[in-house]
Amino acid sequence: MKKSELAKAFLDLKELVGKLRAPGGCPWDARQTEETLKTYLLEEAYEVVDAVNRGIPEDVCHELGDLLFQIFFLTTIAAEKGQFDLLRVIKDITAKMVHRHPHVFGDARVANAEEVAEKWEKIKKEERNLSASSPKLMEDVPSNLPALLRAHRIMERGARLRPVEPDMWAKVQEVFNELSKSLADDEREKMGVKIGDLLFTLAGLCRQNGLNAEHVLREANERYLEGFREKGGNEGE
Repeated sequence: MKKSELAKAFLDLKELVGKLRAPGGCPWDARQTEETLKTYLLEEAYEVVDAVNRGIPEDVCHELGDLLFQIFFLTTIAAEKGQFDLLRVIKDITAKMVHRHPHVFGDARVANAEEVAEKWEKIKKEERNLSASSPKLMEDVPSNLPALLRAHRIMERGARLRPVEPDMWAKVQEVFNELSKSLADDEREKMGVKIGDLLFTLAGLCRQNGLNAEHVLREANERYLEGFREKGGNEGE
């Protein structure tokens, strides 16, 4: 890949988005805002994940293009408002990655991937002038993440803030017993609360055992669907 070709491709896409937004361009594109694009951004990100799971390179390439288009679109809207432009986005992320990888671009040394992750978190805290125990670290977890993934991230951060983690398996059993009681007593409102607590605690159990609840549930969804596919294929035999 030549730098000149990459630069031209970026500029061509930037100009294309600008033309779509300009007078005489596309009416639909022209009326889009950051708010209206949020849904499309999330959808495209999930489609990238689906393509990666399918393992088909052509699909991954296609979906990454769709996601990149949304990024260019949002950047164009920001530039129209005088907030920031594509150049700043690229420069900022490049500078941030250099700063957070001193073992690559500096003199720091790391022994393994785990140490890299620890140093990454330390650098993030230093950037925000936060102490290792600051509760503000929990605010870094995006509220729009899928609920199970957000639970995983919240407890991941929480584990760094408290010296001793609770026994999540014992907590699962405790919450399950509370849910059983609410079911027996037909306490609908309390039932919903306890189901939420159980899901949250199960996400913690996954994390403590090196699993991610979001990924685990995705796989369970696929197994369930596969069961339907197999039954459908046997009909009429």
